[in-house]
This record gives sequence, structure tokens and C-alpha cells, in this order.
Amino acid sequence: MIDPASIDKTIDTRGSLCPEPVTRTRRALDTMTGGQLLSVLATDPLAELDLRVFCERHGHELLEIRRSPPDLEIVIRKGPP
Repeated sequence: MIDPASIDKTIDTRGSLCPEPVTRTRRALDTMTGGQLLSVLATDPLAELDLRVFCERHGHELLEIRRSPPDLEIVIRKGPP
């Protein structure tokens, strides 16, 4: 389990539907440096799959998914530039 104190940035996309969680995640990661951790809060049931695919395609690492229905917290490590 990722220590919450190690999270560098958190975005709250709860209440937003696809593609908004991915779009906001991309924008947040663009402001971060490689290796930093981003926490994405979401309620969209497809956010888990969408963000997993986004990370695979763009070289980021999805580290953890915490479920507390209806909320998700997805922790992503930004990949190298």
C-alpha cells in the first residue's frame, strides 16, 4: 500500500465521466516530473480501465487501485519524459 504522504499531487475527478478523468490525469501528469506520484480520485466505473490503458500507452505505471464504492483512488507513477 502506498503511503499517502508520498503522493506528490492529487486530482479529484469524482462526478466526471469518460473521457474527463483521463484528460485531467494527462494534464496533471504533464506538470509533473518523472517518478512523481499522482493520486486520481474518480467515481466513473470505467476510469480504472481507461487509466490502466492510458498508463500502458504513455509509459506511466499504475501502482495501486483503492476501492471504496462508489469511489476509486488510482495511484500513478509518472514515467520518464
